[in-house]
Amino acid sequence: MAYLAYTGNSHPGAAGAGRARPDCRWYRPWTGTGGLDMLRALRWLGGVLLLSLCMTPVVAQDESVDGVVASETAAAPWGPLLILDHAVLPGNKSAFLLEEDQDFDSSFVNSSVWVVHGQAEGPALCLTAGIHGDEINGVEIARRVFSELDPAGMSGSVIILPMINLSGIRSGERYMADRRDLNRLFPGRRDGSLSSIVAGSVFKLVSTHCKALIDLHTGSFSRLNTPQIRVTVDRPSAVDMARHFGSGVVVLGDGPRGSLRREASEFGLDAIIYEAGGPHRFDPEAARVGADGVLSVMAWMGILQTPAKTIPFNSIFRRTYWERVPLRGGGFFFPEVDIGARVEAGDKLGTIHAPGYDKETPILARRGGTVIGMAVPQIVLSGYALFNIGIEGSDVFPGLLLQESSDPRAPEIDG
Repeated sequence: MAYLAYTGNSHPGAAGAGRARPDCRWYRPWTGTGGLDMLRALRWLGGVLLLSLCMTPVVAQDESVDGVVASETAAAPWGPLLILDHAVLPGNKSAFLLEEDQDFDSSFVNSSVWVVHGQAEGPALCLTAGIHGDEINGVEIARRVFSELDPAGMSGSVIILPMINLSGIRSGERYMADRRDLNRLFPGRRDGSLSSIVAGSVFKLVSTHCKALIDLHTGSFSRLNTPQIRVTVDRPSAVDMARHFGSGVVVLGDGPRGSLRREASEFGLDAIIYEAGGPHRFDPEAARVGADGVLSVMAWMGILQTPAKTIPFNSIFRRTYWERVPLRGGGFFFPEVDIGARVEAGDKLGTIHAPGYDKETPILARRGGTVIGMAVPQIVLSGYALFNIGIEGSDVFPGLLLQESSDPRAPEIDG
């Protein structure tokens, strides 16, 4: 029998903060391995016994009303949230580690887990960020939400995984240490690669504890995204959740196979992805919209007792397409429209200047729509995706099967 032991404070703000970092490792109390002595074993058993007593249902006494005896068992009260061998009491915040694997130097490959367990009963929302190590703005959104929440006024729970690809965040690399894209490997495998193991640990936690999921991302590879939500069209409750995020733009589509959002949706969760800003940078406005949107969804779910906001249906995009660098059109790219701009067919979006000879290649919009993503000024080659144009549509109803992008060569469209 093994369990994950944790020693130290329940969260960084707890009394006694500033002590040595918590010691999290697997222990086997009955064999004495891992350095666990009898005192720790007794403390662990005592905690388990106390927790079991706290969670025991209360049996009501038999009562007689007009000669009729009624005996019933009362529902168990809103109790601790049991997660990763930790018990977070109602009205508390906690922070600990999700240990996923062992590195080459015998250190643990892990990531942080932040929990806010409300004082009153309610649903659980999962918030994930940092699946790609270069997308640091999502980490900032997660930090703002965790800092903002007061569990005393909450009905339900929020579970935050703020830095899933911790090694990538440290090094500024998009992918995992084994060079795999983590957001194409969900639901993961325990007997797979390092990235598959991490994906499996994350997916198990999310699918076990949460009713809904918000996955935080930015644009990729020197591209920017306007604040937008992406959601599967055939889940009405998820589409409603996307509207209540209130970002101003919703893009419909299933997302790529293996992405956390798609696999969580197919598992049965209401799952959306928030895209805003670009990689390797903090965008304060995108972070503000993201944090406000998460709080709005929490209000819609009933976790917070504040008004939720919505966006109109005509801000929902049923299809997107990419304008790209034409054949032999590489050079220095300069956009001439802003992110979020409304364009018509034939409008000039930007220009590519060939430095080797005097040639300019204009980039024109093939169809009208809204610029929801675009490349920053840079050197580009043939086929490079420059502008992501969203096509509006009012004929958006559950059951309508649409793709998130009509271009099979589109870059990573879910983070």
